[in-house]
Amino acid sequence: MFGKRMSFGGNTPGVPEAARPVASNIRPERTELAIKRVPENTPPPKVRSEDVIDVRSPEAAQRDKEYFQTKSAIFNALIDSIDLSQLATMEQEAAREEIRDIVAEIIGLKSIVMSISEQEDLLEDICNDVLGYGPLEPLLARDDISDIMVNGSQRCYIEVGGRVKLTNVRFRDDSHLMNVCQRIVSQVGRRVDEASPICDARLPDGSRVNVIAPPLSIDGAALTIRKFKKDKLTLGQLVKYNSISAEGAEVLRILGRVRANVLISGGTGSGKTTLLNCLTAFIERDERVITCEDSAELQLQQPHVVRLETRPPNLEGEGEITMRDLVKNCLRMRPERIIVGEVRGPEAFDLLQAMNTGHDGSMGTLHANSPREALSRLESMITMGGYSLPSRTIREMIVSSIDVIVQAARLRDGSRRITHITEVLGIEGEVIVTQDIFLYDIMGEDSNGMLMGRHRSTGITKPAFSERARYFNEEANLVQALEQSNAEQRDLINS
Repeated sequence: MFGKRMSFGGNTPGVPEAARPVASNIRPERTELAIKRVPENTPPPKVRSEDVIDVRSPEAAQRDKEYFQTKSAIFNALIDSIDLSQLATMEQEAAREEIRDIVAEIIGLKSIVMSISEQEDLLEDICNDVLGYGPLEPLLARDDISDIMVNGSQRCYIEVGGRVKLTNVRFRDDSHLMNVCQRIVSQVGRRVDEASPICDARLPDGSRVNVIAPPLSIDGAALTIRKFKKDKLTLGQLVKYNSISAEGAEVLRILGRVRANVLISGGTGSGKTTLLNCLTAFIERDERVITCEDSAELQLQQPHVVRLETRPPNLEGEGEITMRDLVKNCLRMRPERIIVGEVRGPEAFDLLQAMNTGHDGSMGTLHANSPREALSRLESMITMGGYSLPSRTIREMIVSSIDVIVQAARLRDGSRRITHITEVLGIEGEVIVTQDIFLYDIMGEDSNGMLMGRHRSTGITKPAFSERARYFNEEANLVQALEQSNAEQRDLINS
């Protein structure tokens, strides 16, 4: 049993709680990183207590204070009683059971009076603190939560069904929150402290994490987690959720199948990465795919995938690897498709070059509110890269590289819809010519405040990429989907 000590006393003399070797040193896969990157005796950033807003009632605050005092006493006794090196070698479930046994024994020896349900809650909390992400564990386990937003130790919001809600999840104090943040970022070899207060990381399931710590975050560390569903969404599920019609989904399937160069545009939280994952499901299994991302989120199921990730500079400001570096390097890796998680800078030029030089079927996402704005943003990003090219030359490059723009949007009722499937046709004078294949029309609002709408074809049954569809023997399916959507539109008009 972990080499127990006989004493179950409180704090070890002279050792502050923040310096104790808790959860960041426990999981086998993260132990080495945590020791190398995060010195144990590094104190967390201090935040004045008057800067933290308490959203609880006085009675609830007092109950929480008493609970955390009891939990801290038991937690400290637990740390004094276990051998962390042995714990790090155990399987997750076995370690959890051992910790529960020791905590139950500590509760008995300290004669702490609590009900069975209170004891179970305490056991679960301590196991989460030691082996997981503390108070965040119940939220991470829920598959219906898309975002977790922690604003200091006393406020935690979640997004469920497109709506942001305040939860009763709270951390013991700011040190506890910073400990959890350190635990998360240490998994990917990064650190967050006063010297490096901004950090992007990811969870083992690919969920994106951003941490900004004091002194930049005034009211305590701000932790934001963009969660991914355990079961990856498919186009069929998007149809079920009314994000796209069945005919529109068939058009998207054909776009992924026929190696069209696709740009997915949308605002923050509109579902761009989810849609990109859906489109990549139709890539042939024998194709070599290389992904470039700031934080690895894409979940491609093909066997021949190379995943690349950017790297921030170290404390000396050296060693940074940018997205542009990755895109330029992957051109030397014989890719058949290049997938860029998010285009946000000069790498736009290199991606367009790749699309135009034999890497058909490449895809990327960017932030924009309409297909027309997406084209303008592409041009702006290339100009920001220092290229002194005439505007017409840049636009000609865009036209020759991008085949289709798919627009995703998060509507005011929280729902996510694919609002445009737009193809890029050419350039006339100084203007890029586009045409919409599919659109989403908002029809009104129901009694619950939810928006009502429909996806419709614009009447075009022979888009410009139909030649590409013919080459892949998908032209008949494309025409059928567009004509069927037209028939439904006529029925709606006639009725």
